Amino acid sequence: MDYKDTLLLPTTKFEMRGNLINNEPKKYASWDEKKIYQKMKANRKGAQSFTLHDGPPYANGHTHIGHALNKILKDIIIKHNYFNGKSVRFTPGWDCHGLPIEQQVEKKLGGKQKKELLEKSEVRKLCRAHAAEFVDIQREEFKKLGVIADWENPYVTMDFKFEANIYRTLCNVAKKGLLIERSKPVFWSWAERTALAEAEVEYEDKEDYSIFIAFELSDEAKKKLSIDSKAALVIWTTTPWTIPANTGISLNPQEEYVLTTTGYIVAKELLSSLRDSGILSGDIARTFKATEFENLLAINPLNARTSRIVLGAHVLIENGTGCVHTAPGHGEDDYRIGLVYDLEVVMPVDETGCYDETIVRDGLIPNAEDFVGRHIFKSNEDLITLMGDSVVHVSKFKHSYPHCWRSHTPLIFRATKQWFISVDEKPNGSDKTLREIALSEVEKTLFFPETGRNRLKSMVANRPDWCISRQRDWGVPIAFFRIKATGEVLLDEKVLNFTAMIFEMRGSDAWYSMPTEQLLYPGAGYKADELEKVTDILDVWFDSGSTWYSVLKSRNYDAGEFQADLYVEGSDQHRGWFQSSMFLSAAVEHKAPYKGVLTHGFTVDEKGEKMSKSKGNVVAPETVLKEYGSEILRLWVASSDYQGDLKISQSILKQSAENYRKLRNTFRIMLANINDLHALTPYEKMGELDKWILNEAKSVFEGVHKSFSNYNFVNGMSLLNNFIVNELSGIYIDITKDSLYCDAKDDARRTSSQSAMAMIVKSLLTLIAPILTYTADEIVEYLPEVIREAKEDIFDFTHQNIDVAESPFNTDYMYAAREKFYEIVDGLKKEKIIKNTLELVIVTESKKIAEMDKTSAEDWFVVSGISHSAVTEELGKFEVDGTIFVIQKATDAKCPRCWKYQAKDETSTCTRCTKVLNA
Repeated sequence: MDYKDTLLLPTTKFEMRGNLINNEPKKYASWDEKKIYQKMKANRKGAQSFTLHDGPPYANGHTHIGHALNKILKDIIIKHNYFNGKSVRFTPGWDCHGLPIEQQVEKKLGGKQKKELLEKSEVRKLCRAHAAEFVDIQREEFKKLGVIADWENPYVTMDFKFEANIYRTLCNVAKKGLLIERSKPVFWSWAERTALAEAEVEYEDKEDYSIFIAFELSDEAKKKLSIDSKAALVIWTTTPWTIPANTGISLNPQEEYVLTTTGYIVAKELLSSLRDSGILSGDIARTFKATEFENLLAINPLNARTSRIVLGAHVLIENGTGCVHTAPGHGEDDYRIGLVYDLEVVMPVDETGCYDETIVRDGLIPNAEDFVGRHIFKSNEDLITLMGDSVVHVSKFKHSYPHCWRSHTPLIFRATKQWFISVDEKPNGSDKTLREIALSEVEKTLFFPETGRNRLKSMVANRPDWCISRQRDWGVPIAFFRIKATGEVLLDEKVLNFTAMIFEMRGSDAWYSMPTEQLLYPGAGYKADELEKVTDILDVWFDSGSTWYSVLKSRNYDAGEFQADLYVEGSDQHRGWFQSSMFLSAAVEHKAPYKGVLTHGFTVDEKGEKMSKSKGNVVAPETVLKEYGSEILRLWVASSDYQGDLKISQSILKQSAENYRKLRNTFRIMLANINDLHALTPYEKMGELDKWILNEAKSVFEGVHKSFSNYNFVNGMSLLNNFIVNELSGIYIDITKDSLYCDAKDDARRTSSQSAMAMIVKSLLTLIAPILTYTADEIVEYLPEVIREAKEDIFDFTHQNIDVAESPFNTDYMYAAREKFYEIVDGLKKEKIIKNTLELVIVTESKKIAEMDKTSAEDWFVVSGISHSAVTEELGKFEVDGTIFVIQKATDAKCPRCWKYQAKDETSTCTRCTKVLNA
């Protein structure tokens, strides 16, 4: 007789292969049709809230693997909180203003010159259309990743209401007394003709001159110091092009300075190294205190203009000469010390990085007409030549230098009239400065990882005033009116509110398309011709930094609560979005916009190298989806340590696909085993091994859930994978096969194991649902009614961990016995003494084994018997805690149905199988 048909073999329609490439898009489309995001909101109405505020990606191209990492990580976090019973909000957003979009429009038009032929309103119209196109493109690409969000109501920074709220945030900062306009040196991109904030600066290697220049003391200075010979302060600079704008030389007030026998003055501390390097020679002729030089004059060797000697703590005695060339128009420290000593701010460089007519008017360079219109970086050699013998030493070297983040051209410091948020002023209504408020709020914030705290603290502590103005076309205008007669800016609240109202109805384009008469509040008290418009636009970091106000506080979106529970972005955003959001929220609300900040690293290739098209190591999300499906990408995100850079490659994705296959097939075998289960066996009536696996699952799942709740997904996935591979698949599913296949359908032992598997499936399902949402939703379709109940899909579930009493199973002892047993079994199989363990029995007097149900003990080792006395020849033995276990061949016949050696003869079935067949 063929007994196969009498076995209860596992059966399920849940496929072994997911066919993710073809099936995911169908599932995601159905989620759209069902409005799953709205359903999630309805399912958790009244529950504790969780708000993740989305940092807006830039609407300027297709999504890359970094975008995918970021949005998937956010989606996993949102869903973890959802399945944990919270009312979640995830309103996606896009940054739509700024330089990159304007650059793309310039390219389409054929360059800057052709763009400048158009009206500003027309350029803005083209920028708006470009951004709108990529908002739609990126939205569809994010949906393909299985990301669920309020896609129908995203925030888009160029929407009219949004622009109005960005402007209102600016007005609120002004009301707090923190908005100032002044001429100050800022990072200037001559290639893009605009000021930049620190967050827009990148550092790259650049070759520059290292030049030591002698500034001879004036006759009056020499007389005052009783010097009757040559005496020149030696300055060191890497920017010869700034020498025309020099108005001072800074010394360290705490240092001593020496005059050498060769006529040069430098810091005493540095003379030895300057001599050793061959830059200077001579011995010390005289020693001076720095204070003796204060307010004396030296002569600029390029143009014979005077240069005032000043004292500043910013002068470091680490390199150079201790005499710092000071041009207040070209440096932050120079500017600050210039304010103290009222040094003239000379600015002879135009917006394109070329010398302007100032050099002729003020006589800043000999033969100045030859330099007008010439780029500063192309003038260094001629300037060095013009200074002649005053150049003590000149060489070239490579160093890290600030570059524009978009054009990758070297930046300059250039004094222009700009708008700043003052970080060291006290906002109206606060006894702390803006910087102090921000630093205090950093301390209150949770950081994942904790190292993010010091990074953000350092950025906040050291940043200068925030330059928020830009000289470009595409952005929210700094829409203030200036009184022509006085230059004063009109900050009347009614005027500002009227402008905001117009922006809300017509967008900020109205500032350029409407005349002043229509933009001005009727009761302003001024006539249109008495006023002029400020034409600068806001830094795009101001746009994104104010999203907490526009999204969470405006009530234009159902986006959650202020403060947001979490901000999630790349680690570069400590100097970008996290910081700009912090300063604007601290300015207006006097607190952080977030309770927690999570940062992730960047995506790199398998060797840890940055991805680039030239290297051919770029992994595009679209390619991954076509080859593997989004679930594999999501599993890669959850299984990677995002605290550092995340490696991705073909081999890594293949490993993720293999891990997915194992997980899927574990679910499949459990679903197949519980397909005919109609009622759960109460825990107290379960078998020992079922209680054991439930206790193991409970412990592991609690650990996984805790890790996930701390956003430590890599640790959680590691715990989970180990449990699935070892305890669940490696032991339990294997040792319960006999009962599940061979016992009667409603046998208590069989339904007990089915119930344990069902409980594991239900808890594991919601545990992995945030990561593998598609798969979890697919599994729901194949769940037996006993655990599915009346639920429509995965989104109707809430995670519940397994709630069971502690099992008396002696885990450590039994693990040790099983491990030692299988070490001997491996040898027996290699020697071809046995083919499988059912040919064996174990003889032992172990009290711990004796306390177990006999069948459970047999199943634990997968043998045909456990006895107290030896019957046949010993095949091997091992010891656990002083107790001997002897391995012998089974003496009974092999049951043709269950294959256990428990039958009387080879033609008969064992007692258990006979009973099942007769029933």
